[in-house]
Amino acid sequence: MRLVISAGIAGAFLLARGRPEGLALVETTPAGAWRSFIAAAICLPAFFALRVFGWADEVPANGILRPLAAELIGYVLGWTAFALASLPLAQAWGRLGLWPRFIAAWNWMNVVHYLLWIALALPPLLGLSGVLVQGVTLAGFGYALWLEWFIARHALGLSGLRATTIVILDLATGIFLSGLVQRLSMG
Repeated sequence: MRLVISAGIAGAFLLARGRPEGLALVETTPAGAWRSFIAAAICLPAFFALRVFGWADEVPANGILRPLAAELIGYVLGWTAFALASLPLAQAWGRLGLWPRFIAAWNWMNVVHYLLWIALALPPLLGLSGVLVQGVTLAGFGYALWLEWFIARHALGLSGLRATTIVILDLATGIFLSGLVQRLSMG
């Protein structure tokens, strides 16, 4: 398993630099796609850190247990819902055979994304604010969108427009889950 993790993360960092050969390090089988969900466990500490950072200014009014449980449910759903939602698109576009490689790359890409979100969360925690911090945050968000588009385009062999559709699907899934988590947090 250590080799799978090392290869997946190395592939993600190559992809993060715009190098499609990073896909060669990602498993391409359905079993490999399943194994890549270990990335969710790797990202879990960063996920918890980001939630704690978010609650640093204000502890939720109804305590932390319910919102934390809701966030954890959203985390699990976030890793699975998009993967399942992207499957029919891959099938409709005749890319079903490439879908495991895409999901594996997407999962490993999330390690890069979480490192990015942690880095972007630090300046406000250190008391920095202003246009520069906002600009860097916006640039980081744009980079994350580009990276997902790049991986969808190369892993699934899609046109730019279809890769954009994948990114929009992921954003829509995230927005839906964010609303669900918020409702579950409130009771």
